[in-house]
Amino acid sequence: MARNDRYGLPLSTHSDIAAERYQSGVDLLLSLWPGAEQSLEEAISADPDFALPLAARARLHAIRAEVTEARAKIAQALEIVRRHGTERERSHVEILSLAINGQSPKALSGALAHTDRWPRDIVILSMPLGAFGLFAFSGMAGHNQARVDLCERHARHFSDDDWWFLTYRGWAHGENGNIQLGRSLTQRALELRRHNVNAAHAVAHVLYEAGANDEAEAIIDGWLPEYNRSGVLHDHIAWHAALIALERGDTRRALSIYAENVAPLVTTAVPVNVVSDTSSFLWRLQAYGHDVPAGMWDEVARYASDYFQQAGFPFADFHMAVIAAATGDKAALERRTNALDDLIEADKLPAGAVVPALCQAALAFAEEDYARCARILEPVASEVVRIGGSGAQREVAEDTLLVAYMRSGDAAKARALLDKRLHRRPSPRDTRWLSLLTAA
Repeated sequence: MARNDRYGLPLSTHSDIAAERYQSGVDLLLSLWPGAEQSLEEAISADPDFALPLAARARLHAIRAEVTEARAKIAQALEIVRRHGTERERSHVEILSLAINGQSPKALSGALAHTDRWPRDIVILSMPLGAFGLFAFSGMAGHNQARVDLCERHARHFSDDDWWFLTYRGWAHGENGNIQLGRSLTQRALELRRHNVNAAHAVAHVLYEAGANDEAEAIIDGWLPEYNRSGVLHDHIAWHAALIALERGDTRRALSIYAENVAPLVTTAVPVNVVSDTSSFLWRLQAYGHDVPAGMWDEVARYASDYFQQAGFPFADFHMAVIAAATGDKAALERRTNALDDLIEADKLPAGAVVPALCQAALAFAEEDYARCARILEPVASEVVRIGGSGAQREVAEDTLLVAYMRSGDAAKARALLDKRLHRRPSPRDTRWLSLLTAA
């Protein structure tokens, strides 16, 4: 007799141990808490003909950027599920296979169709959601609203105390501008399952968007020590604390957090987070008028040289361009921009022209040609969302435009942008800047 998961979906295993260990592994996987690997391996051992633990194990490899291992595991899962799986399980594994093998548009289409039939299959429902989900990296400008629509379409299938759904629903609303709802949902999710990294991360984001930096800092300081340093998002959540310190002007604390958690020589994060977190922090530090300590940019550049050399991943392209611009590697930046232009011409870059524009603007800013930087960024500012990631991660582009306005002498546009930002989110740094512009 087949077992069921906690959402009542049948599992093609006759082993109670395999079913229980799989469910535990999925919960740990979707909360990003350590232990998922062991639970899933125990499920695989208990029933080698049960495909779903292999598929979940493949996804965990993919999250950790272990591509070879992920593809090997998902190939095993595919072979098994075609012999021993239900229709839902076959669809589940095939969609994960598409994503792991780089066929993201097909994976997104498949995930949306799958969740219309089986909305409580949370492994698949999770795939379009989040800052690095299939919607975020689809290149579409409306991915924040798309996440909200997906969550609301299926909200009736989940209880009010479902920690997983509360996490992703809250994240979706917070990123889409409904800060109050996002905050209540994500904080409730964290209350229900404290060892839920995605909820802690979502709370940090929504409090940042609310301008509640003191609360965000207190939550991070109180929660982060419980999370093992080997965790995928440990150092990224520390990055949030560094940004909070930097925003209030406490560069000593910001640099201390960076050195202890975020810098390439100490971090245990995956490459996309290392490249984006290090480069955006140092770029902000510099843009806000502070000196970047000697050697820090070179350290980031050395790390980044092993990753994302091929253009076409817009979120990484932007941050790689920031590194090249900051270190004066104009040739590398121009190669990337040219490659992006070629992809656009071949209709192979869904995010579009905003990507090479961001690269060019980074170079202009680094060369202190602030007027040119502003001219490049201004027309594409509303399209930056298409590179994916979170609002807090993309804000570095808006910061660059704002500082470019101020340093090029365009006080009127700087004030207008500051007024807009302060209306959206209280910020001590923006308040200081607006006071300086008004006094001038």
